[in-house]
Amino acid sequence: MKRTVTKIAYAAGVAALAFGIFALSCKANKGPASTAFAQTPSSSVFIDAASTAQALQDTFRSITSQVLPAVVEVDVKETTKVKTASPFDFPFFFGRPRGQNDEENIRELEQSALGSGVIVKRTGNTIYVLTNNHVVGKATSIKIKLNDEREFEGTLVGKDERMDIALVSFESSDTSITVARLGDSDTMQQGDIVLALGSPLGYFASVTQGIVSATGRSGGQIGSISDFIQTDAAINQGNSGGPLVNIYGEVIGINTWIASQSGGSQGLGFSIPINNIKEAINQFISKGKISYGWVGVSLIEVTDDYKEALGIDKARQGALASQLFLDGPAYKGGLLPGDFIIALNGHDIKSVDQLVREIGGIPAGKTASITILRGNKEKELSVKIDERSEEVTANDSKLWPGFMPAPLTDDARKKLNIEKEKVEGVVVARVFEKSPAAALRLQNGDIICAVNDKKIAGLEEFYAALASAGKEVWFDVYSNGHVITTARYKIGK
Repeated sequence: MKRTVTKIAYAAGVAALAFGIFALSCKANKGPASTAFAQTPSSSVFIDAASTAQALQDTFRSITSQVLPAVVEVDVKETTKVKTASPFDFPFFFGRPRGQNDEENIRELEQSALGSGVIVKRTGNTIYVLTNNHVVGKATSIKIKLNDEREFEGTLVGKDERMDIALVSFESSDTSITVARLGDSDTMQQGDIVLALGSPLGYFASVTQGIVSATGRSGGQIGSISDFIQTDAAINQGNSGGPLVNIYGEVIGINTWIASQSGGSQGLGFSIPINNIKEAINQFISKGKISYGWVGVSLIEVTDDYKEALGIDKARQGALASQLFLDGPAYKGGLLPGDFIIALNGHDIKSVDQLVREIGGIPAGKTASITILRGNKEKELSVKIDERSEEVTANDSKLWPGFMPAPLTDDARKKLNIEKEKVEGVVVARVFEKSPAAALRLQNGDIICAVNDKKIAGLEEFYAALASAGKEVWFDVYSNGHVITTARYKIGK
């Protein structure tokens, strides 16, 4: 009985509540004063929240309307040569006639591709579009499509594979064409709101929104020397070359690549910081290329094993000069193989990528101050920067000593099957073709146990012996149970 009364009371309560809600929703002034008053704060909160959302939406609209007219679609055509099938490609069944030339089966194939770009500069009637090198680098023809769908013939002004950027121009007397404003990418921090604009997957003039997930990223499948801005703003194929902008409508990056297992956006997009590109734009226009500074050092990131073998504190950050180009700027400035570079022009160096990027940005002819650790002692050297040349950097014959010395760790001993041997020294990890090491017949897996007849126990002693060796160097090498002495290499001859 008690349970029945309870149910009736509950039903009556629900009915009263339903009536109250109905009355409140239809005629607010007829409901109980306390109930009507209870709804007032919720309405106020909703209005405030809607106002905030509206303000944010207005901001995104303003950014989009401001920047999108400066964003373009870059349509390219590439011509590649392919070999077509021929019955004479089957020698088991047919004989090749005399005079048959493989070139007769070569055909040209035209392919189309698209990317994005952003207008960054105007000089008279010439308008400049910034995009990626991998978008236009192999193009035989380029078309620029504006936000209002007008199309112009594009001309490649300059491109750079190392930074993966390119500059394209087109001609127009229309002074109303929008030029984007470039921001300061150094001010961007994790959590900052950003928008990515472009033509992903062929969807013209698209906008996505996200935040800066991280700064100073490196890596990727593209050989860029930039320190990327990472964002979760959706970036897909076709977004390449488009801008990443901040809440002020300023370009702070050029969208370049994504990390994805599926080929689509997974919230891991990467943009080249615009501060890395600003000077390159001027160089493209004035010289058609980017001039990089060069000091002639082969740099490597060092593991804890390397640091321990070199006697360097594991907490120390920097870049190891594992090899030098003989007669290069660094060699002339007093750098030696084995020097650990910790600062450039007074500020700390944290990685190889950072050092390469910053040296590359120093004009040829300028002198840089390089701080090194050598034998646990700091030393400051002055090095005159030279201009990077592909011809010089590709010449391994000038690379000294011409191989990558590695610590002889327990793991290395196991791999080389010399766990029970008493040999000490450093492992020859990689020999560069045409280098002094190649001339001395060194091979991967050899163990250098003496320099100029001076025995060495590890990496630190190896570099120290190399530094004091003078102009003539030879090695004692352990290989397959034997110790042999190399020929003598005369440095500078």
